[in-house]
Amino acid sequence: MDYFSSTVLLAMFLIFVGSFVQTAIGFGLAIVAAPLLIMVSPDYVPAPICLVALFISLLSAFKHRSNISIGGLKMALIGRIPGSIAGGMLLVWVSTEVLTLWLGLLVLFAVAVSLLPFRIEPTPARMGVAGFFSGFFGTSSAIGGPPMALLLQHQEANQLRGNLSAFFVFSSIISLLVQIPTGFLTVHHLLITIPLIPSAWLGYVLARKTTQTLPKEKIRSGALVLCLLSGLTALMKGLM
Repeated sequence: MDYFSSTVLLAMFLIFVGSFVQTAIGFGLAIVAAPLLIMVSPDYVPAPICLVALFISLLSAFKHRSNISIGGLKMALIGRIPGSIAGGMLLVWVSTEVLTLWLGLLVLFAVAVSLLPFRIEPTPARMGVAGFFSGFFGTSSAIGGPPMALLLQHQEANQLRGNLSAFFVFSSIISLLVQIPTGFLTVHHLLITIPLIPSAWLGYVLARKTTQTLPKEKIRSGALVLCLLSGLTALMKGLM
């Protein structure tokens, strides 16, 4: 494998940006990176992104471990399992072109959800539903954050980062386990993920050093612009 090819370097850059966004606001790695990575090489979606998400989520969950409330995540974690299985079935059925279109639509949906003016309370039933769709979206496209972020986005910043990170640790593992029998997680996918890990770590470290004192809304607005551009690019590619 050529670790200095233009494909690998571009993938590393996209993961760096995605990791920066996720560390800054609690989610966004796959929303930023997946729609563009699938155009760089379909092999990067979904398993390598899930592996990187697991790595970043472990770092963030450890950092914000005192803010994690596992009890509040219980129904979402339960719902995540059947959702992941359904997402794995979708992977087997759709082509790369359809998956690219799916990614673009999901990202635009995520942006629209983030702009909703009203607050949705995270009841146990809603958490279960959000967990299911997070599993479905996350396993099929690596974009599992929006359903959970919709319910938890009004939490205090560190509590949001901690709870989302803890959820993503569990959910990434479930998605990866489902992707193995479908053929979307192989030794090849593990190998192409290796150069992405240092880029993810750099994005994490830079975000930790530069965004902690910035207003959350400014960071969120910038991230949403990135997501919008990424989603529109994938949508146009999928329609061509």
